[in-house]
Amino acid sequence: VQLQASGGGSVQAGDSLRLSCAASRITFSSYSMAWFRQAPGKEREFIGGINWSDRSTYYADSVKGRFTISRDNAKNTVYLQMNSLNPEDTAVYSCAAALLVFPDVRPQGYQYWGQGTQVTVSS
Repeated sequence: VQLQASGGGSVQAGDSLRLSCAASRITFSSYSMAWFRQAPGKEREFIGGINWSDRSTYYADSVKGRFTISRDNAKNTVYLQMNSLNPEDTAVYSCAAALLVFPDVRPQGYQYWGQGTQVTVSS
């Protein structure tokens, strides 16, 4: 199983980025997907998740209204659209997959993880 995250980069405050996470060797449609981030010196933080069955989405308060998660099961890919970025969003962003369960805010709820992609937002 492989989750490959991409799309990170360095941007200015107020800019947008879209991250992608492509999955291989799993039945993607059976997995709830989530995005987490980890800034230096901080714990890993749940950003949001998308449910495997009905594609319902859930977000942390810190990103609600700015970030949007979507998935394309035909492409085995989950996306994180990030708008109105600010320096507090600077972190390594990782995707995670959990089989046949509701998206969990705890990292231990996920069986597979991508390698992470760096997002840096300057003011």
